[in-house]
Amino acid sequence: MEVALNNNHKFLSKIATNDGHGENSPYFDGWKAYDTNPYHPQTNPGGVIQMGLAENQLCFDLIQEWVKNNPQASICTPQGGFDFKEIAIYQDYHGLPEFREAIANFMSRVRGSRAKFDPSRIVMSGGATGAHETVAFCLANPGEGFLVPTPYYPGFDRDLRWRTGVQLIPVVCESSNNFKVTLEALEEAYDKAKESNIKIKGLLITNPSNPLGTFFDKETLKTLVSFINEKSIHLICDEIYAGTVTNDQEFISIAEILEEYPTICNHNLIHIVYSLSKDMGFPGFRVGIIYSYNDTVVNIARKMSSFGLVSTQTQHMIASMLSDNDFVEKFISESRIRLAHRHDLFAKELSQVGIGSLESNAGLFFWMDLRRFLKEPTFESEMTFWRTIINEIKLNVSPGQSFHCSEPGWFRVCFANMDDETVTVAVRRIESFVLESKMIEIKTKAKAKKHCFQKNLHLKLSSRRLEDTMSPHSPLNSPLVRAQN
Repeated sequence: MEVALNNNHKFLSKIATNDGHGENSPYFDGWKAYDTNPYHPQTNPGGVIQMGLAENQLCFDLIQEWVKNNPQASICTPQGGFDFKEIAIYQDYHGLPEFREAIANFMSRVRGSRAKFDPSRIVMSGGATGAHETVAFCLANPGEGFLVPTPYYPGFDRDLRWRTGVQLIPVVCESSNNFKVTLEALEEAYDKAKESNIKIKGLLITNPSNPLGTFFDKETLKTLVSFINEKSIHLICDEIYAGTVTNDQEFISIAEILEEYPTICNHNLIHIVYSLSKDMGFPGFRVGIIYSYNDTVVNIARKMSSFGLVSTQTQHMIASMLSDNDFVEKFISESRIRLAHRHDLFAKELSQVGIGSLESNAGLFFWMDLRRFLKEPTFESEMTFWRTIINEIKLNVSPGQSFHCSEPGWFRVCFANMDDETVTVAVRRIESFVLESKMIEIKTKAKAKKHCFQKNLHLKLSSRRLEDTMSPHSPLNSPLVRAQN
């Protein structure tokens, strides 16, 4: 079968048949393990719990309540059916005007109204996946590259590279400074790319970060903007987690930097990718957004969006929902409270069993430090331990190497894609594993201590026998023995 499949490849395109999708990475393998044995509290309590999916399911009750109270927002209800024909026929690929207005309004509100967004710059795409690919097509030619700080979202290898032919150049960040991006690391990655004859066209950042759960402070953002301006390269800011802040800090958007420091850089170099997948919990709606300060990029991206438009039925409902300012305000506030509660609950449970994580302030996940559980500080050992987590603890978490982390032993664990009961089960499994590991460690140390004691005892007894042999009272030193000798 494999031979037949390989023979078929020669009749297909190289893009279609190459491994650029990255589906064979540990990141996706964990999903497959869950799909074949999914946890269910009644029908499969011993199954794998999905903690590798960055999904926000904590506020669906608010969404369902709004939908119930606003049936006219859907063309599939008697109250909204009178709009069916107008929504079902072809629409301008610019998007419904009310949709673009509502998205611009929501992007501002979720950032604390500290930045404004022009609806005319809103470009639709099929989720953030399509948005990233479209931006890559607009900014770079095949073989050219983008700098990306590590660790970074594994899907970028698919989204930006697979069909475009562009390259991603890692900017190595380390745990010694909490994986912060430094100017030195940027310069080093840029120079290495130059030495390899790779033309760098831009810098891609996720802010807030996936998988770190942190976001950039103002000074760091200014440093990044100054860097790309000096190099005359683009800055792509993935801000799809902008509304997932889990403490009292305020997320700072690149849009705020441009408004506060209007002369800091050439605005034509700045582009934002956004979606409703994380902040609203709507990944299935495939609402991706490109917001560019470059008029040419807006026009080109809009033409390319024909290959991945958001359905007008979805646009119609989203426009109605996000135009309801009272609902938006309530949703943003309540979502932040619930995410913070889940974040703090999970952090407390992990700390009680001695598991540390990078201090985070946003996102739907933790960057767990499991380095002490590795038999050796290698990526091979990380993979061995990851298989233990999947097959024995039955949790799908994602190993750091799939995020291009430079250090083995870090894992991303998601906490917002399940109910409280499932969280409890997951935490108990982690606790049981840690306790079992401690017991094994104690027994191993006790065994080693006993072995060491026995060895020392043997040495002492041997030394004593030697002393007895060499002492004046030893039988070998008696006059009788000496006379016989």
